[in-house]
Amino acid sequence: MADAWRRLPISECGTLPFLWLIYAVAVPLSLWNAGPGVPAGIVVLQLVVLAVFLVLYVGGYGRGGRISLAVAAAMAVLGAIASPSDAVSGTYFIYAATFLPWGLSARSAYRVLACYVPLVALYVWLMHVNVYGAIPAVIFSLVIGIACISAAEEKRAHARLQQAHDQIERLTKIAERERIARDLHDVLGHTLSLIALKSQLASKLADRDPQRAIDEIRAVEQIARTSLDELREAVAGYRGSGITDELAHARDVLTSAGLRVEFDADDVRLTPVDESVLTLAIREAVTNVVRHAHASVVRLRLARSSETCRFEIHDDGVGGSPVEGFGLAGMRERVELQGGSLERTSDHGTRLIVTLPLAPGGVH
Repeated sequence: MADAWRRLPISECGTLPFLWLIYAVAVPLSLWNAGPGVPAGIVVLQLVVLAVFLVLYVGGYGRGGRISLAVAAAMAVLGAIASPSDAVSGTYFIYAATFLPWGLSARSAYRVLACYVPLVALYVWLMHVNVYGAIPAVIFSLVIGIACISAAEEKRAHARLQQAHDQIERLTKIAERERIARDLHDVLGHTLSLIALKSQLASKLADRDPQRAIDEIRAVEQIARTSLDELREAVAGYRGSGITDELAHARDVLTSAGLRVEFDADDVRLTPVDESVLTLAIREAVTNVVRHAHASVVRLRLARSSETCRFEIHDDGVGGSPVEGFGLAGMRERVELQGGSLERTSDHGTRLIVTLPLAPGGVH
């Protein structure tokens, strides 16, 4: 029994639904006040109708949809059965009007209510229901029905708002996971490539130049420590050593890989977000050159115009795959989110061009 009760929606609505039953108490009170002169058949009829009403009310409260419409129709029938013998039973018409809005849209509920109330009025007039029960049944069916339509629409609007909020929260979490995945790829991919490169170099120098090999191993240690700091910053969402430092670091990495570097850079100052985006783009591009290009010469160019900042990296290597990998796709997404663009060609080596808009009037 307890499990069956917990499955009912009314069990989750607190005490309010049971407070509304106070109006139904008028039915047994009316029988009590009428005294022993009421025929036994009418008493039995009223009590059976009341019991059926309570079952409908408890079972249908809070369900909505077709169940609410079915409960409303059944309660209206109970009112039609019971009100001719006891005008107080016209209260069932009112309860029917309260269930009606939960099974229909607001517009449809208004239309049905506009038909329902006149039908109730016509019925109680034809059946000569006592005016003291008939008038409240008609008036309160209209007034309370309108109030319940408004309440139902407000609840639906709140549910839609909650659903939209949940969707936004879900999308925000997905976007954050994707951001962390991209950032970890950029940070770790670049750093591990550099550690592998310097470790290889140290291994080759171990016999003929031990001191330089030791220096390279110490550099690996320092890179690993720096990588830990970058990793923490990436997870926290705050990262960026600055364009100038990143370009200098890029030259060191490319030179350590045995590449000849041609370098030219204008003085460009960006917003922190744009600087972080461009820093990651430079890092990813340099990592790709070291890993995949098999080049001998790399040209780096950072230029600014009155409206844009343009970074270009061009190698004379074998060219890349036309299919963008995870790192390049993440780079493109970040750049385009800032209103910029990314171009990539692989005809003679690989050329990558990143363009970002400059903030109006402020960034030089």
